[in-house]
Amino acid sequence: MHDPSNPQWMSKMTTPPPSPVAAPPAPPGHGQSPQQSGLQSGLKNRHLSMIAVGGVIGAGLFVGSASGIAAAGPGILLSYALVGALVVFVMRMLGEMAAANPTSGSFSAYADRALGRWAGFSIGWLYWFFWVVVLAVEATAGAAILTSWVPAVPQWAWALIVMVVLTATNLASVASFGEFEFWFAGIKVVAIAAFIVIGGLAIFGVLPGSDNAATGFANLTSHGGFLPNGPSAILTGVLMVVFSFMGSEIVTLAAGESEDPQRAVTKATKSVIWRVGIFYLGSILVVVSLLPWNDPSIAKKGSYVAALDSIGIPHAGQIMNVIVLTAVLSCLNSGLYTASRMAFSLGQRGDAPKAFARTNSRGVPQAAILASVIFGFIAVGFNYLWPTTVFQFLLNSSGAVALFVWLVICFSQLRMRGIILRENPDKLVVRMWLFPYLTWATIAMISFVLVYMLTDDSEGGGRIQVVLSVLLAIVVVAVSLVRDRLGRGASEKEAVTSR
Repeated sequence: MHDPSNPQWMSKMTTPPPSPVAAPPAPPGHGQSPQQSGLQSGLKNRHLSMIAVGGVIGAGLFVGSASGIAAAGPGILLSYALVGALVVFVMRMLGEMAAANPTSGSFSAYADRALGRWAGFSIGWLYWFFWVVVLAVEATAGAAILTSWVPAVPQWAWALIVMVVLTATNLASVASFGEFEFWFAGIKVVAIAAFIVIGGLAIFGVLPGSDNAATGFANLTSHGGFLPNGPSAILTGVLMVVFSFMGSEIVTLAAGESEDPQRAVTKATKSVIWRVGIFYLGSILVVVSLLPWNDPSIAKKGSYVAALDSIGIPHAGQIMNVIVLTAVLSCLNSGLYTASRMAFSLGQRGDAPKAFARTNSRGVPQAAILASVIFGFIAVGFNYLWPTTVFQFLLNSSGAVALFVWLVICFSQLRMRGIILRENPDKLVVRMWLFPYLTWATIAMISFVLVYMLTDDSEGGGRIQVVLSVLLAIVVVAVSLVRDRLGRGASEKEAVTSR
């Protein structure tokens, strides 16, 4: 382990510091190396490895799994397996494109090249909006936990403190972002690994002092069967767990600022299968094996706290609060980084203000970070002032954006495979399996999830999220098309004038 107090990790890179000027706009869809773009290669391999591992472990895994278990029983494992397979396929496709052309714009830059300027512009801004709203959600969640520990400090003040501290780390350097994320993700990984090991020992009755009756895997089938609410509950479970997987794509954005982008992306893509298998399926299997799926304590305390309590782990609730807070801070840290780098890439391509594409002497896109955090602060304000109206609207209108991102990745990969083979076949070091059949199957699966969401008419449920997200996407695409038309008109007028 590296000591964060050791100044070595803050040492200067061998690359000379970039000048604080805007990089020239890249050709549509073409990524740029860190040196070309003005970003520094400040992320070490250990940073990228932990970002890749921690990126799939969101606070939603700890907080949201209880409702999924209540809906589908032990069959929630199939829900997690289905969504996990989607993530593995999408990451494989994204890895194929990112290994060939690492760039801070990731899938937005690839959509720009493969599908057209409108696609890169639209998905880039939608993704930026998604993470800005996530910043508000996570800041509020973290503040609630901190307020329960220190009630003297009001919740809004904790939200402000958390946002300011993580903004400062992102502004300092990409290395400081990477170091914070290394430790945040490390705590999550160690916590889940320990939970799986301790829970596994208790399941088979070999954990000393365990209060849990050693039932093996009997709880998977002895309380109404493996699918107590019927096979359709698997799909209901899919809707409940799909959003806890968001963030796995962050490593492909961060790879553009690493020492060896191609190696980092290749490694992260190939490891996504065991990451999903161990952290999601492994930990949920422990929960539904230790406790009957309909045990009231799961809904009351949360699935992980209930499982730890059943073993007899003292202070399980507070232990889980520390882990959830770490997951929240990790999501905030990486969310601000992700939003700012997407804004930076949009600025590079002329789809955002030019100031977003400027980096300071530390290789940090300062304007892009500040713009992202300002909108994050505004969203936090909406969460406190109008939580059930304005903020709920923002939340719902960003609800299906992550699924749109996955679809765009799939369609981009269909086109980019041919482009890579034609221009740089030697860079095709990661290949999507069974191309193009598995890509089309993934598109069908994601589309099915979106359509199935329309059947959920509960308040704040899938239907309103899909409808509002589609309306927002239509508006953004329309803005993009109008910009393109106005740009072409201005170019044609200039050409005529110059004759």
